[in-house]
Amino acid sequence: MARHPDVQGFFDPATHTITYLVSDPATGTAAIIDPVLDYDPATARTSTRSVDQVMKALRDAGLTLGLVLETHAHADHLTAADHLRVTEGVEIGIGDQITRVQSTFAPLFGASDVTPDGHVFDHLYGDGHVFSLGALSVEVIQTPGHTPACVSYRIGDAVFTGDTLFMPDYGTARTDFPGGDARTLYRSIHKLLALPGDTRIFVGHDYLPSGRSDYRFETTVDEQRTGNIHVGRSATEDAFVSMREARDATLNAPALILPSLQVNIRAGGMPPPDLDGHRYLRMPLNVL
Repeated sequence: MARHPDVQGFFDPATHTITYLVSDPATGTAAIIDPVLDYDPATARTSTRSVDQVMKALRDAGLTLGLVLETHAHADHLTAADHLRVTEGVEIGIGDQITRVQSTFAPLFGASDVTPDGHVFDHLYGDGHVFSLGALSVEVIQTPGHTPACVSYRIGDAVFTGDTLFMPDYGTARTDFPGGDARTLYRSIHKLLALPGDTRIFVGHDYLPSGRSDYRFETTVDEQRTGNIHVGRSATEDAFVSMREARDATLNAPALILPSLQVNIRAGGMPPPDLDGHRYLRMPLNVL
């Protein structure tokens, strides 16, 4: 069985998100992980510029899109998953704990069209679920902590961690969202660090730490074990929890958290049209 997928990352400078085009060299079957739908908060206009670049690369390489995968319901960008489902006829997969996120946020936005059963997604994956991408095997690893619904996808010798792990010199994701938990994140990360040392890790974001000027998104399990500033070199669970909770207390909410979550719990679909035929995002006041 194929072990080495081809991976191409597409960095979105507006949200510091990396979308991945992952393909099986043997069959040309591809998946897109965490696609970005561009959103201008000043005008409330969306565009597909970012995901169009991914699709151009896919077509230029002669690949066939088989699936869209989400690592979680993102709070920092809108997902283009539903756009791809509509335009390309592909299905969307996500971890099965997305129902917990829907239960939390659908009432916040008065999203009566969102039932917290995950049915708006095509596939809900439990921990250890395995499926095929061409000749490649995809294993779902539930990695909660940042949110309760986070998963990582292990595809051959590569694992896509979403917001669970960042580059070693930046560390780890925040855990102060509803359902997040620093202790849970520590244990999830150690599931990933137990993988073979040469496993390639592809992170969901990169934010330039002090001393680095180039964006990066690929590392390895070995590099994370020895060099991650938050969990590397045998950092204890209690020390990590103390550090993470103190750091989280200083962070502002993501700039796009309100538009992002109400779209992303719908798998990238927009709210239903109002009586005037327009669609509206809702901004609950004095809630966050």
